[in-house]
Amino acid sequence: MTASATADLLDLTSRTVLVTGAGQGVGREIARRCAEFGATVVVNDFHLDRAESVVGEIKADGGRAVAERCDVTEFDDVLAMIDRIDSAVGGVDILVNNAGNAGPVVDGTVPAPPFWETGPKEWEPWLGTNFFGVLNVTRAALPGMVSRGWGRVVTTISDAGRVGEPNLAVYGGAKAGAAGFSRGLAKAVGRHGITVNCVSLGSIDTPGVAPLNADPAQVEKSLRRYVIRRIGQPQDVAGLVLFLVSDAASWITGQTYPVNGGYSFAV
Repeated sequence: MTASATADLLDLTSRTVLVTGAGQGVGREIARRCAEFGATVVVNDFHLDRAESVVGEIKADGGRAVAERCDVTEFDDVLAMIDRIDSAVGGVDILVNNAGNAGPVVDGTVPAPPFWETGPKEWEPWLGTNFFGVLNVTRAALPGMVSRGWGRVVTTISDAGRVGEPNLAVYGGAKAGAAGFSRGLAKAVGRHGITVNCVSLGSIDTPGVAPLNADPAQVEKSLRRYVIRRIGQPQDVAGLVLFLVSDAASWITGQTYPVNGGYSFAV
């Protein structure tokens, strides 16, 4: 296959991509990569200023993008966002469910006390963003994909949901739930030309974990668990997501692909 033919398979010029939680980190890089390959990108974030900043970057590079502020845990808010997207750019062809962690994190840290010291109040943010947020946005975007007979849904999960992590039991459970939901959905919508996959992340260098990565001793300890001994970068994730939403992956669905530097292996 020639380089030109490969580029054609990855071309997203006729597609609209919605990336949730795209105001920074992994979501930002996914949005930028999809725009680079021609997509019209809807950059969603809880913080509108973050979304608008990424839109500015994409437009400065010659791409097409719009910003949308939305709380993915609020179904009515999500429905209103999808209606605005339908009116502005003609609907969502590709959905990347990237919003995660415990929702908007003000101080840049991820609280993770032992499960037995927590209760429903502490569980709710993890379940809301990582599981119900995925259900909400997918439910709102799917009818348009079904009516057009084509679509892509990719959800970023975590290796905490694949292999487990101490003190992240609820977070891991929510991510595992999103993966199980994606497998069931893949079987339901494949006949409509829609594929559904997950990308499972190891430790990625993003603003949310910056305080941890600022400690050299902590980084060295963490990297002992990784075959490729470096912290992952958002661009490590964006390349796989681009592949999965493109025509190059048209016969791949219901799968979970780790992007984790060898932290864990998948069969």
